[in-house]
Amino acid sequence: MRAQFVLSEIGVGLRRNLTMTFAVVVSVALSLALFGGSLLMSDQVNQMKGYWYDKINVSIFLCNKSNAQNDPNCAKGAVTEDQKKAILADLDKMPVVQKVTYESQDEAYKHYKEQFGDSPLASTITPDQMQESYRIQLKNPEQYKVIASAFNGRDGVQSVQDQKGILDNLFGLLNGMNWAARAVMSLMLVVALMLIVNTVRVSAFSRRRETGIMRLVGASGFYIQAPFIMEAAVAGLIGGTVACGFLVLARYFIIDHGLALSEKLNLINFIGWDAVLTKLPLILATSLLMPALAAFFALRKYLKV
Repeated sequence: MRAQFVLSEIGVGLRRNLTMTFAVVVSVALSLALFGGSLLMSDQVNQMKGYWYDKINVSIFLCNKSNAQNDPNCAKGAVTEDQKKAILADLDKMPVVQKVTYESQDEAYKHYKEQFGDSPLASTITPDQMQESYRIQLKNPEQYKVIASAFNGRDGVQSVQDQKGILDNLFGLLNGMNWAARAVMSLMLVVALMLIVNTVRVSAFSRRRETGIMRLVGASGFYIQAPFIMEAAVAGLIGGTVACGFLVLARYFIIDHGLALSEKLNLINFIGWDAVLTKLPLILATSLLMPALAAFFALRKYLKV
């Protein structure tokens, strides 16, 4: 097959259906940009999980005099020195525990003032109202229930709290947003496929006389289909290139020169450029193969070759 003939037919087809080609490019670009964005969102959530789950603690809060008056878990009174020693000894024996840190009432009060010193309620809080606690770092954060089952309801223990539950709510929200983006992406891909099929059929219909002559002179089915398939592939590839550009610009402006510079978000470990660059070949391959396959199956039925 002569390359010059194929290229000329591709150019003719793109020019004849310029508006529909433009619609294909835009729809493919948007759908694949959402596709790449959803993949990067998954990478970001997984990276944040790996970063934060290694730093979260399980906290055992001990009863104080205030709890003893109004909390059923502390009905037997404030924690005693013997109870604290027994709790610490049991924690040291547990294989799931990596490190235990004790926080006194004065230390808890200091941390509270650092975080909520501007609150009107802060002036009414005194150190004796704060709770002593043991902050436990686990070897595996998923094993929180081992600590909870061992110390919940124990004399001197007011509650056992796991910071992982707070992070799970955040990650659940991020995952929900990610699935919503994937749903929109799927809808856009369906729209793009429909536009590709219609564009190919319109192009084939406008050149039905030429394809009829080619059948009569014995041209092979692939020879007739190739210009239409490559026409769809070129339009899709342009859309994929635009989608890659969207992702690169989004990473540069939104993260590098936006979120990463914010002091409020300096604890978030953002994904790097390697995560973005590894997605670009997948997007380009999808943008090339998806329209080509859609055109191939549409033409088999429409041209009957």
